[in-house]
Amino acid sequence: MSFYYKDAINFVSKMTPRRAWNAAKVVSSFYITKWRKQPVQWGMPFTISLEPTTACNLRCPECPSGLRAFTRPTGNLKEDFFRTTIDELHKELLYLIFYFQGEPYINPKFLDMVKYANDRGIYTITSTNGHFLNDANAKKTIESGLDRMIISVDGTTQDTYENYRKEGNLETVLQGARNVVKWKKKLKSATPHLIFQFLVVRPNEHQIDEVYKLADEIGIDEVKLKTAQVYDYEHGNDLIPTIEKYARYAQQADGTYTIKNELLNHCWKLWHSCVITWDGMVVPCCFDKDAEYRLGDLKRTSFRELWWGKDYQNFRTQLLKGRDQIDICTNCTEGCKVWA
Repeated sequence: MSFYYKDAINFVSKMTPRRAWNAAKVVSSFYITKWRKQPVQWGMPFTISLEPTTACNLRCPECPSGLRAFTRPTGNLKEDFFRTTIDELHKELLYLIFYFQGEPYINPKFLDMVKYANDRGIYTITSTNGHFLNDANAKKTIESGLDRMIISVDGTTQDTYENYRKEGNLETVLQGARNVVKWKKKLKSATPHLIFQFLVVRPNEHQIDEVYKLADEIGIDEVKLKTAQVYDYEHGNDLIPTIEKYARYAQQADGTYTIKNELLNHCWKLWHSCVITWDGMVVPCCFDKDAEYRLGDLKRTSFRELWWGKDYQNFRTQLLKGRDQIDICTNCTEGCKVWA
């Protein structure tokens, strides 16, 4: 429990009066929007996701990066563009997610960018498959000031792990986690808060208890069980767990599957956050993996103009009229939750 407490204290320490006031405006405008059923947007996003790269070393079957299936350009986030973006947003920005698609550590400037954000008092988080956490990178990760690291560990044996993490090596991942734990201790650092994320799918659901034991042995702070999004679920899918509470989808009387979550016509994410691709495109959320709903280009306009611009307002209006008419929303289990 002390690990959670330290992480919470660290997060709260990033709050400034300006960031608190901005967050209050964002939350207020969201609830006024729900009441009026018309988009009202006050304040700037206090969470953004920035994509370090679209490249990945693995070939996970439900990931466009793993499948090499993007229709948009692929590449690495450039450091100068990143700095310009952070310089514009950092006074209101509380929480920065260094992840969208791809493996962040493939970008050679990734940890330099983490340090730049950390130096501006922003809480930083990344999600990695763990294959690049060699001793040198583990040390540099601690020195960057990264606040939270999610490491994907989707199995406790190689056979189970590689069933989803195609071309991955579990022992490499576990050794990488040990390297980070070692350097946290050597450098006497409280960060990053380390999480093993276990994507629950049918082939690994029998190892849920084991991943908690493994995390404890290595010195990981927390384990999170994540439900899996699959694209073709209507007629069943071999990845959908048999343990109902870990499945996003429920079987109907006719044998077909439907998403469990009620699709409400509002979305918290459209008010407090957004995703910025490696090449500067702004999209609504992490479900728009191929950046189909482009709400602006930061290479051509400032974020503030874009955030309150016509395209963003039109998308918010469309969402309020019917999320079932927006394809990226139909497989979503997150958007209706405040603080999701």
